[in-house]
Amino acid sequence: MLEFATQAFDWLKDFSSSPSFYVIIFVIAILDSVLPIVPSETLVIIGGVSAGLGNLWVPIVIVVAASGAFIGDNMSYLIGREASDWVMRRQTRTEKGAARMTKIVEQVHERGGLLLITARFIPGGRTALTLSCGVTRQPRRWFVGWSAVAAIIWGNYAALLGFIGGKSFEENHTTAFIIAFATAFSITALIEIVRWLLKRARYRKTA
Repeated sequence: MLEFATQAFDWLKDFSSSPSFYVIIFVIAILDSVLPIVPSETLVIIGGVSAGLGNLWVPIVIVVAASGAFIGDNMSYLIGREASDWVMRRQTRTEKGAARMTKIVEQVHERGGLLLITARFIPGGRTALTLSCGVTRQPRRWFVGWSAVAAIIWGNYAALLGFIGGKSFEENHTTAFIIAFATAFSITALIEIVRWLLKRARYRKTA
């Protein structure tokens, strides 16, 4: 089992050491904002590890990841905006649907750009929120500004997380990949736990 894992990470190291991996990160980061089944964060972490091992340059990993995320988020926003009339007509036909759309608008207005930043770290959440911002026709300038901030923070987080792992375990790239992935998973799990606790606290407050 250990030998298989080592071989897998050997392949991963070779796969991510080519400059063409920059292009892969960029394209996947775009697609992930529109199709949340695409693992962009994983690829950015891999790129960061590869940079830590001396194969790629971490500033470029950050730039392509953040740029792809920014473009993807704005594509999702535009898709939502184009479908706005149809979605709003469909949702507001029922009282429940109208209440749901009102709640989305209230959340965006209440939590503002911070919601866009935190959603960037939630798989699927980023797509739902960016589409919702377009559907509810949030101001374009506001969205562009906050989506840029969110993309930059996310790109730095994922790339530097991998980079630190790669740099710390430069002589053992298998350990570098494992540590980076385990840390990313732990952070994601922590975010989900905090979100659940906050949601539970809000529910108790309104009950």
